[in-house]
Amino acid sequence: MASASSLFLASPISTAPRTRTPATPFTLSPARPSLRLRQQPTAVAAALQTEHQPAVAAAPKPKPPALPFRVGHGFDLHRLEPGLPLIIGGISIPHDRGCEAHSDGDVLLHCVVDAILGALGLPDIGQIFPDTDPRWKGAESSVFMREAVKLMHQAGYELGNIDATLILQKPKISPFKETIRSNLCDLLGADPSVVNLKAKTHEKVDSLGENRSIAAHTVVLLMRK
Repeated sequence: MASASSLFLASPISTAPRTRTPATPFTLSPARPSLRLRQQPTAVAAALQTEHQPAVAAAPKPKPPALPFRVGHGFDLHRLEPGLPLIIGGISIPHDRGCEAHSDGDVLLHCVVDAILGALGLPDIGQIFPDTDPRWKGAESSVFMREAVKLMHQAGYELGNIDATLILQKPKISPFKETIRSNLCDLLGADPSVVNLKAKTHEKVDSLGENRSIAAHTVVLLMRK
């Protein structure tokens, strides 16, 4: 009887080449429709519904806040030319030169008007009273002042106080300062205690200091009535 080892050795060994089973090709399964695609008909319906809804009127713009006070700054400058009248604060000042301008060239009143208009958030004096309008040719600047004061009251404000500074080399303003201030108070309808006027030279520097021009600065405080 053959041993187990001999039987093992006697077993034929297959030398035939092995064949590999071809791999099954990998295919992607069809994607499931997303929730977004499934909800598309609902979104379209909502859009169509919105499209056929009546238009809603735009909300009116809110009114600007009623501020308890407003501050404005004014500035003006005019060239001085020989032979023209010099008007400051509505008062004729003796001098050999005067302001060249479309109106009477009152640098102080123009400056005060600009300060009031600025405090109210309105355009400047040159836009409201343009020098291209023949109505203002040679006009007294008190006309502009009265209009600015009227606009101030229409907006619900009154004068708190005003501080104005004149800048000119000549002539000296001190002899006329109280007269100018008194006229300012009349035009503004204000008590003298809230109207201040100062005058400065320009230390002989540039056109102001060389008596070739005159300028003014004004700060005004408006109070809610």
